[in-house]
Amino acid sequence: MVDGRDRLGKPLYERENEVTAAQKAVDGICAGEGNGEGRRGGLLFFSAAAGLGKTTVLAEIRRMAAARGCTVLSARGSEQEHTVPFHVVRQLLQPVLAACTEPERRDIFGGWYEIAGPAVGLFAQKTDTAGPDPQGVRDGLDWVVTQVAVRRAPVVMVLDDAHWGDLESLAWLAAFAVRARELPILVVIGYRPDEVPAEAQAFRELVDGRSARPIPLHALSPEAVAGLVRRSLGVEADDVFCRECWLVTGGNPYEAVELIARVQDRGLAPDAESASLLGELAASARGTGLIKRLERLGHAAVRLAWAAAVLGTEISAELAATVAGLPPAEAQAAVDRLRVARILTGTRTLEFIHPLIATAVYQAIPPTTRTALHGQAAWAVADAGLGITAAARHLLETHPEGDPNTVRQLRAAARENLRLGAPDAARRCLERALREPPAPEDRAGVLHELGCSALLTAPATTVNHLTAALEQPFLDPELRENATFRLAQVFAHNDELAKAAAVAGAEVARSASPRARLRMQVAHYLWLVFDAHEEQASDRSRRLARLVEDLPGEAIEERALLCIRTWDAMLRGEPATDTLDVARRAMGLSYTDPDWGFELPSVAALSYMYADECDRAEELFSSAIAECEQVGWSGAHLSFGFTLLGLVRLRRGMLVKAEECAREGVRLAERVGDRVPARWYAVGLLVDVLLSRGRVEEALRVARTYDFAPPYLNAVVFPDSQTVYGRLLLARGLRKEAEAQLTAAGARLDAKGIVNPTWCPWAGHLALAVVEEDPAGARALTAKMLRRAERYGTPTAIGEALSFSAAVAEDGQSLPLRERAVEILRRSPSRHAYAEALIDLGAELGRGGATDRASELLHEGVELAEECGADRLADRGRAEAAGARLRLNGTRPLARRGASAAEQS
Repeated sequence: MVDGRDRLGKPLYERENEVTAAQKAVDGICAGEGNGEGRRGGLLFFSAAAGLGKTTVLAEIRRMAAARGCTVLSARGSEQEHTVPFHVVRQLLQPVLAACTEPERRDIFGGWYEIAGPAVGLFAQKTDTAGPDPQGVRDGLDWVVTQVAVRRAPVVMVLDDAHWGDLESLAWLAAFAVRARELPILVVIGYRPDEVPAEAQAFRELVDGRSARPIPLHALSPEAVAGLVRRSLGVEADDVFCRECWLVTGGNPYEAVELIARVQDRGLAPDAESASLLGELAASARGTGLIKRLERLGHAAVRLAWAAAVLGTEISAELAATVAGLPPAEAQAAVDRLRVARILTGTRTLEFIHPLIATAVYQAIPPTTRTALHGQAAWAVADAGLGITAAARHLLETHPEGDPNTVRQLRAAARENLRLGAPDAARRCLERALREPPAPEDRAGVLHELGCSALLTAPATTVNHLTAALEQPFLDPELRENATFRLAQVFAHNDELAKAAAVAGAEVARSASPRARLRMQVAHYLWLVFDAHEEQASDRSRRLARLVEDLPGEAIEERALLCIRTWDAMLRGEPATDTLDVARRAMGLSYTDPDWGFELPSVAALSYMYADECDRAEELFSSAIAECEQVGWSGAHLSFGFTLLGLVRLRRGMLVKAEECAREGVRLAERVGDRVPARWYAVGLLVDVLLSRGRVEEALRVARTYDFAPPYLNAVVFPDSQTVYGRLLLARGLRKEAEAQLTAAGARLDAKGIVNPTWCPWAGHLALAVVEEDPAGARALTAKMLRRAERYGTPTAIGEALSFSAAVAEDGQSLPLRERAVEILRRSPSRHAYAEALIDLGAELGRGGATDRASELLHEGVELAEECGADRLADRGRAEAAGARLRLNGTRPLARRGASAAEQS
C-alpha cells in the first residue's frame, strides 16, 4: 500500500523511537563480513491499529535496508487472500529466486527442491506422488531462507499486515523467526494485535513477546498533526485549523494524510473559517463517506473498485476489468478516475491506496453482488492460468448451488493443496464442496477425501467423515475399501486399536477381490498385534502363522503380512532363526508407502536388531530416515525413524549416539503434538538411555517434563513404557512402587503372549525390586526369563538373563552364572551389556581374592563402559577395583574418557 511518505513526500512524525530501533537493527545486520560472519540477526515487531503508520514505518525500514545494500524480502498479508496457502511465502521468495538461474535455484534448495518448491510456487507437485507433511515443507522453507540469508547477506525480511497472512506461512514464520538471531537476517513484522487469527496460535505467541517485545505505534499528538499540516499546506495554517485536523482524525496518520489531500483538492485555505468543513472531509476518507465519494465517480468506477476489492492485492487491471464486466476503454477510464480519487494506485497492476479503503469497499458491496463477483473471479482467475488454488479461494465465498463443476474445481484444489503440504487448506475446499452439495454418486468420494485430508490432525472429525462416506448409497467397492482402510488407520492413530482391528476385520468378508481381502487382513492383524490389551492373542497368532505359511512375498500386501508375522514371532519369543527367515521374505516395503509405511517395514527391521543383527537393522533405519527426509515427512514418521535408530544404538551399547537420536526423536515428536505415540516412543527411549548411562536425576526430569507416567497408551510401545517407568522408580530406590509397575507390566505382556525377554526385560528388573523381601520369587522370575531367552536363542537375550539371574542368585551360585554371561555376551553386539557383565564378574572375583583376573576383567569392563558412554558403570568398575585394592593398568585418564564417549557423536 502507498504510505504517507510516498504520497506527500513528508518525513515520519513522532516515530523517532521506532526509526531508531529499526536503524539499530539494520546496523546490526550490516555489521560483519560479507558472508554473514559476525552479522547479528534479530526480530523487530510493530503493532498498531489500522492507519497508525505500520506500513509507513516498514517502508522506511525497507528504504534504509536497501540503501545499506541489504537484500530485502518483502510481503504483505491480504484480507482477501488469507486462505491461499503460502501466499506470503511466495511474495517473500519469488522475486529473489526469479533472479536466479535454474541451477542456482536448485543449489539453494538442495535436497528440498521437490518438497518446498511447490509451496514457493516454482512448479506444480507431481500428481502421482504423496504430498509432504506440513512440517516437512516448513523444514524445507527453513533451509531455503537460511541459504538465501547466507548467500545474500545481509537480508532484511519485511512482512506487513501479518494478521492477514495465510496460516501456512504464519506457521512457518513463527518457527523460523526465533532462529533469526543465529543468521544474518533481520525479520520485521507489522500487524494489528486485535486481528491476529486465533488459529495462528504459534504466531500469536511469537508476537506476544516470546522472542521479542513488540513496539506499539500510537496516534499522533496535536503538535505532530500540526507539523504535518503546515509542511503540506504552508506555515500559515493557523492553530484552530490544525487543532481541528487533529480532532477529526484522532491523530490517525492515515486519516490525517487523507484529510490534507482532500483539503488540497478542494483548494481550502488552512484557516479557522475552513476548520468547520474538516469533519465532512475527514469522513469521506473512511466508511460511508468513502463509499459516497466512490459512488460519485460513476457506475463503471464502482464496478471496477468492487472487482479490485474482490481480487485482493497485486490486481491485474485486465483481470479486474473482466470481473467487473467492463470493456477495456471503459475500464481504463474508471481506473484513471479511481487513481485521481486516491482509491487505487498503479497502472497494469493495481493496488488500493490503503487496506482500510480495500476493506471499506469490499464491505460495501451488496452481499448478493459480492457473491456473484467471487463466482466471476473464480472462473476469470482459472481462465487466466493463475492456478486452481487461486480460483478456489473465490469459490469458497460463493453460495451453494449444486453445481457439479464447482465441486470438481474444489476437489481439484484440495488435491493441489495436499500436494503443497497444506491439508487445512484442502479441508476448507472439501467442506465447501460438501455444502454445494455434490451429486449423490459423488458425495461418498468427497466425504472420503475430506476424511483423508484431516487423517492425523483431527481424528474425531475424520472418523465422522469416513463413517458418513461408508453410509452413502452410491459406494463402489474400491472406494468402500479405501474408506474402511483409512477409518481403521485413524482409529489406530487415535489410540483406539481394538476399534481399528474390528473395522478392518469386518470388511474382510465384504471385500470384492482377493487383493482387497488381503489388504484388509493385513490391517486387521496389524492393529491386533499393536493392541496392548488384545484378548485371545494366542489364537490370533496361530491364525496369522497359518495365513503366511505359503505366501511368497511378491505382492506388497503379502510382504506387509509377513512383516506382521515376523514381529509377532519375535514378540512371542519364537527362535530368532525362524523369525529372520520370515523377515527376509518380508523385505522390500517402502517406508513411505501410503498404506504400510512407516510401521511395517520398521518392525521387520527391528526383528533384525532383536535377533542380534544390529548392523543390518541400523542400515535399514538409516535408509528409512533418508527416505522420509526425501519426501518431506518431517513429523511423526521421522521422529519414529530417529527413535528406532536410537533403539538400535542403545542395543549396540552406543549410548551417546542413542541419546542423540532419542533427543532428536523427542524434538520432532513435540512438533506433532502431546501424548501422540511418537512422543511416547521417543521419551521412553530417552529415559531408558539416561538410566543406562546412570543419569537417574536427568531421566526423572525428562519423565516429569513430558508427563511420562501412567496412564499409558493402549498401543504396544517399545521400549515398553510401563517397564521403563518401573526401571526409573527402581533406580530412585522406590522398590515397592517399582514392583507394582513391573508386576502390572508383566501380567499385561504375558496375557498378550509377549514373552521375549530381550524385547522387554521386565522380569529381570522386577526380580531386582523384590529380591530383598522375596528372594525365592526373584529367582523364579529370572529362571523363567532365562528359559524364554534360551528358546529365543540370541547371545544378548541369554547373556542378559544370566546377568539378572546372577544378581539375585543364592550365595555361592552367582559366580558360574556370571562366568557364563561374560562368555555368551562376548558374542553379542551389546557392548554395554558385555561391559556390565565384565565389571560384575571382575568385582565378584576381586572380592573373592582372584585379583589378577579381576583386574583384567575390570580393566576391560571399565574401558568398554567408557567407550559406550556408560559413565556410572565405569565409575562403579573403578570403585570396585579401588575397594579390592586392584590396579587397573592402562585405563584412560578422565579427559580421554570424555573424548571416548564423544567419539560416538
